[in-house]
Amino acid sequence: MAGRSCRDTIQGWLGEAGVRVGGDRPWDLEVRDECLFRRVLARGSLGLGEAYMDGWWDCPQLDEFFNRVLRARLDERTRGRGLWTAALRARLFNPQSPLRAARIVRHHYDAGNDLYEAMLDRRMIYSCGYWRRARNLDEAQEAKLDLIFHKLRLEQGMRVLDVGCGWGGAARYAAERYGVEVVGITLSEEQLKRGRRYCAGWPVELLLEDYRRHRGLYDRVFSVGMLEHVGWRNYRVFMRCVRRCLKEDGLFLLHTIGGNRSVRDTDPWIGRYIFPDSMLPSLAQLSAAAEGIFVLEDLHGFGPDYDDTLRAWHQNFESAWEGLKDGYDECFRRMWRYYLLSCVGAFRARRNQVWQMLYSTKGLPVDSLESVR
Repeated sequence: MAGRSCRDTIQGWLGEAGVRVGGDRPWDLEVRDECLFRRVLARGSLGLGEAYMDGWWDCPQLDEFFNRVLRARLDERTRGRGLWTAALRARLFNPQSPLRAARIVRHHYDAGNDLYEAMLDRRMIYSCGYWRRARNLDEAQEAKLDLIFHKLRLEQGMRVLDVGCGWGGAARYAAERYGVEVVGITLSEEQLKRGRRYCAGWPVELLLEDYRRHRGLYDRVFSVGMLEHVGWRNYRVFMRCVRRCLKEDGLFLLHTIGGNRSVRDTDPWIGRYIFPDSMLPSLAQLSAAAEGIFVLEDLHGFGPDYDDTLRAWHQNFESAWEGLKDGYDECFRRMWRYYLLSCVGAFRARRNQVWQMLYSTKGLPVDSLESVR
């Protein structure tokens, strides 16, 4: 397709979303290289993201650009070769096998503790906060943790498993505030080292271990922001592993980003640069995975809260850039900005969701089913 035709095609699509090329509104595109249009048509979202990293285009308000583009479903017009390659691989292989899982985790979570310390809240909770009454990021993350532990009905002396414990923020909070003993598992060596320092002196043990290999028996299990890395082939395996670790009267809380449709792959740009071999589960996939293993006691969605969380992370990241730039180049800065703000757009457009699911092993007694929110 000729260069002018490529431009006309993309401009026509963007017009359907209320976005202009060369416009003066904050969500309009400033094009710095005319090759952008051909690149997007050839490589879809992968080409769009790589072109932004290369400085071929800009937009003052990326989050609103993506909100409009995704609401208009323009991402479905061209998917690029990267998507078909990833989709085929996901159908033929298990990209989240135990042998690959640690490498996948290291790609993102070992990027640098300095980066995450600058971006996240003081407990380094890397998942959606709960903003109903919160005034800032620290309060939103604390409210989210209290919400989880209230739903789990934590009691002093309980033994708790945190699957995908990150830097230990949730585990230490549970030990501090609720008087429980926590075991956390992660595949990130950087998270483990910092987490062990952070949790020192508390009844918290952090392990470098795959969830499929862990053995133990617990009163409660929770997993926050980890299922996105499990993969559709492993959802039921994940549920069985959690059930194996849970006492007969135990409870399990799953906090995850989710999607409106069942998929077996992820966005090509996100898959290459941010979260390799990640994917968002659907409610249908999670229901099938838990069937016959758990009883769903509560389903709570608060996806719009990720808009506030991601924007807070982005503000922290940009504010801290002067102190970070010696360790990260300008291409990384643009990549990270694109990651955070494109995700804001996806949540604002309601394409991505956040769910908390509370499961029991056999079903809670009717007289105990009080509100958990």
